Amino acid sequence: MDKKNIKKVVLAYSGGLDTSIIIPWLKENYNNCEVIAVAADVGQGSGELEGLEEKAKKTGASKLYIADLKKQFVEDYIWETLKADAVYENKYLLGTSFARPLIAKRLVEIAQAEGADAICHGCTGKGNDQVRFELSIKAFAPNMPIIAPWREWNIQSRDEEIDYAEAHNIPLKITRETNYSKDKNLWHLSHEGLDLEDPANEPQYNKPGFLELGVSPEQAPDKPTYVTIHFEKGVPVSLDGQKLCAVDLLSQLNKLGGENGVGLADIVENRLVGMKSRGVYETPGGTILYHAHNKLEEICLDKDTYHYKQGIGEKFAELVYDGKWFTPLREALSAFVDSTQGTVTGDVKLKLYKGNIIDAGVTSPYSLYDEEIATFSADDVYDQSDADGFINLFGLPLKVQALKKLKLGK
Repeated sequence: MDKKNIKKVVLAYSGGLDTSIIIPWLKENYNNCEVIAVAADVGQGSGELEGLEEKAKKTGASKLYIADLKKQFVEDYIWETLKADAVYENKYLLGTSFARPLIAKRLVEIAQAEGADAICHGCTGKGNDQVRFELSIKAFAPNMPIIAPWREWNIQSRDEEIDYAEAHNIPLKITRETNYSKDKNLWHLSHEGLDLEDPANEPQYNKPGFLELGVSPEQAPDKPTYVTIHFEKGVPVSLDGQKLCAVDLLSQLNKLGGENGVGLADIVENRLVGMKSRGVYETPGGTILYHAHNKLEEICLDKDTYHYKQGIGEKFAELVYDGKWFTPLREALSAFVDSTQGTVTGDVKLKLYKGNIIDAGVTSPYSLYDEEIATFSADDVYDQSDADGFINLFGLPLKVQALKKLKLGK
């Protein structure tokens, strides 16, 4: 990349530590280029967006776009992943992963509209997000140069970033003592760094200010909270009989789950770049939805589809985690998932209590559960003597193998 040709750069901007120092760094290292900041509103809250335009311009940006992506984020990314029951390494609900392709797509749209010469992001060279952003950018602007300061500059740590910010009079909302690396959106909040870098350290859930989306299970109420979620074709559409838009539904579940200490996960995950990383995640509403959706599928999907779909969910999660949202395979897997969701309609009642999600009833007009067949009481539907022939045929290969062993004296 010839730096002399870079006159206008679109920057993925959050106003956090990384992107706050990138604006002056770009102007210092790329011939005082124009920097257009783009902040994606994916539900991180007004507190993180407040004052962002003033801050961006004060540090050297020519303008700031705030792109409201909340509705699209939930409907086109979160719900698609939820329907797939996609969970990375059995614990991670992909909160950061599926936000990145959406943000990257919007960055490309703005860069093309502005006639920008490059797109810049603040992802570190150790993380997954650099891959997610750049693969998504390549999917829509394959020839667009990408600037990744963490792979260029000589800054080695978040402490050194703070040094740079202080030297350039850049205001920060964090201190060296509260310098967790966080990512927040409508789905989750992640915490990394500081004491969490040692897996031997217990997360300080009860420490004031650590949790932002809820409370620890110990601090949750002694009385349980009930909630009933109605799904239509695998998509949640109402809570306790009240139909809600996607954003409001998830927001209300975040509140209910957070108040009851639901959705905390302490994970050591295998990053795409090869290392293991420890993070603590708050995903209150998402954890409830995954539980409810899976519960509904238990009664609505036949055995073969239900079992096969579990493997699809694992592969789907891996693709999303690895930044491969805009790929033929992910799109094909979504098509398969959608074909399974036609009967995933019904109500799931759950009891939330001190970090636990307890099943409290499930109903569906498409339920494959037949009480007449499954009952332990007398019935005229199932002839138990039919099991003789079934077991003889089902066990025939095993019987033949055993007879051969006897014949050979083994």
